[in-house]
Amino acid sequence: MANDPMIATPPAELNPFEPGFYAHPYDQYERIRAAGPVHRTPFGPWLLTRWEDVHALLRLPGTSVEDRNATASELTRRQALAEAHPERYERGSRAILNIDPPDHTRLRKLVSKAFTPRTIEQLRPRVQQMVDDILDELAQRDGPVDLVAELAFPLPFAVISEMLGMPDGDRAQLRQWSHTLVQILDPILATTNMDAIFAAGDQMNRVVTEAIAWKRGRPDDDLLTALIRAEDGGDVLSDDELVDNVVLLYLAGHETTVNLIGNGTNALLHHPDERRRLAADPSLDANAVEELLRYDSPVQFSRRITLRDIEVQGQKIEAGEFVMTGLGAANRDPAKFGPDADRLDLDRPDAREHVSFGSGVHHCLGAALARLEGQVAIGSLVRRFPDIEAADEPRWNGRMILRGIDELPVALTGS
Repeated sequence: MANDPMIATPPAELNPFEPGFYAHPYDQYERIRAAGPVHRTPFGPWLLTRWEDVHALLRLPGTSVEDRNATASELTRRQALAEAHPERYERGSRAILNIDPPDHTRLRKLVSKAFTPRTIEQLRPRVQQMVDDILDELAQRDGPVDLVAELAFPLPFAVISEMLGMPDGDRAQLRQWSHTLVQILDPILATTNMDAIFAAGDQMNRVVTEAIAWKRGRPDDDLLTALIRAEDGGDVLSDDELVDNVVLLYLAGHETTVNLIGNGTNALLHHPDERRRLAADPSLDANAVEELLRYDSPVQFSRRITLRDIEVQGQKIEAGEFVMTGLGAANRDPAKFGPDADRLDLDRPDAREHVSFGSGVHHCLGAALARLEGQVAIGSLVRRFPDIEAADEPRWNGRMILRGIDELPVALTGS
């Protein structure tokens, strides 16, 4: 049927409106990658899909993540946001995700001490206990359960809340605000859902500002207290920097890990032989999470702005232009991962060379935490419920950037 001349082959361009894109974007990425190394997307930015080019650009000096460095012609979306909500436009601009060195270097140094691999590894017993408690409760259930609502969301949300020392709040409401706010990263949702995004941002800023005020002067031993007191050579976080970076940590600390656990479990449900391998061999846990990150990345694209004219595979890209690095596409590039790049192989020797956490100075600060939570959650799940099966089709979240599942119904037949 695929060779039927009466069926037109879709064009090799990034098109989130193509039927089936959100359930499986990788066929589209393959067409784009095969057609050439550099593409101009229909909505403006350039797109790279090959691992070599993506990895190189993420590490390339002379690129930026600050919107102010884009030319006027590249700022259509941001200008629309600024004109609609000028008093909110700067919100988040002081978070480490959105600033360049030297400010990025200064802030990352103040924040990163809590996210070293050694520090994160010390959380393993606590994370294991959280997972065991959740799975104990699920073992008592009759019928299918939604694994996103029951495990993929509550675990990383609880971990980052505990790390930060956030006061108790309405978990469901915080989840909704968070899930809405991160739509700001999506080139389509950011323009079609502006009012809801900014309303959610108002609420998240209020929660974090109140938490900071509550923490000041308290003798707590947590990340939020450490950030309030953080000082390095006389340098401290300003009030605006503190709010922006705590909001970022709160969001990034669970949103992407929700997708890792959901996407990873979904992949295993569709590859029962690999799931059984993992259930039988705990030594696979670390590499399995790397392969699951590669196979279906929670973050599909990252952006850079060129500060000077550059050339990628013979294509000139002028200074001030947005370039989208296709992380999800690069992770399936056969030139890097071999002819079986589309196959899930939990023992793949070079799985860790994926770009799901980015690369260079903006490499994901929380990578060690996400890896730990993925290893514990997914490994424990498939061993506690070795016969777990999909109970229905997953409901994908319809996001281009933060690819994930909103509902993943499963039958825990191993209970």
